[in-house]
Amino acid sequence: MDSRHRWAVFLAGGDGTRLRSLTLRIAGDLRPKQFCRVFGELSLLSETRSRVKPLFDNDREIIMVSQCHEQFYREELVHTGGSRVIAQPLNRGTAIAMAMALLQTSRADRDAVVAFFPCDHFYSNSHAFRLALERGLDSVERYPESVVLLGAESRYPEVEYGWIEPESDLPSDSDAAVRVKCFWEKPSLNQARTLLDRRCLWHEFVCIGRASAFLDLLRTRIPGTVRSLKRGFATDDWETAYGAIPAVDFSREILTPESHRLLVVRDRDSGWTDLGTPERVVEALTQNRVRPAWFAGAIECAS
Repeated sequence: MDSRHRWAVFLAGGDGTRLRSLTLRIAGDLRPKQFCRVFGELSLLSETRSRVKPLFDNDREIIMVSQCHEQFYREELVHTGGSRVIAQPLNRGTAIAMAMALLQTSRADRDAVVAFFPCDHFYSNSHAFRLALERGLDSVERYPESVVLLGAESRYPEVEYGWIEPESDLPSDSDAAVRVKCFWEKPSLNQARTLLDRRCLWHEFVCIGRASAFLDLLRTRIPGTVRSLKRGFATDDWETAYGAIPAVDFSREILTPESHRLLVVRDRDSGWTDLGTPERVVEALTQNRVRPAWFAGAIECAS
């Protein structure tokens, strides 16, 4: 694939309310976690950008943020081109942020292949993650009408994650993309136990596909919303467009009912963790023997 058609979209518009007690300890304010230096000198947003940088050209990235967080990202993104930072007037959920990014990339590049990256995740092995990501990008070349997901090895019956059930068994050493049989967003504990027994995968929310395939997927489920956003994009009237549309969760409202249009690539070795709770952050730090200054201070206070 010509790298000029590869676009990285960083989803950094969430409010991060579940981690506020931790970000208050680290940064001294209530900033969303993606703008917080959890693991070292870089914020989670900057770490995410750095992790995938080798696979995308510098001018082929878009950063989705929310206007109300400007005080937290202004300095960090000061040298990023203005057209590459899209500030949403309101947080309307993942699907709306993704639709905005897709409209932007489609205007700039009719052959755009887009990869979406949450900015609140941790990988213990970035090289392994990039290898899985490259396999996902390659799969889009072979299956241009499909959206490709990265699926991490499940280890326990987590009820806060999305789960991916492949259509066929994946050999432990397989690098191939396979069809998705079913997508489960935040299942019950009993369902999660069953999915774990079936060797289903955790959804990392790294989604890859042609911009046209993503937009077709969105138009299938939320056609009126996409039309409203497109009008707002054409007239540069985002305030009106956002004020008139409901929030849409991409996993629950798009992927779950459209799982037959998805492929999954197994991410075996990256050590992926969703940093959704303070407990998961502490677990990631402990298991990977990372000791940022704030964490050492927290241990001293506890003792």
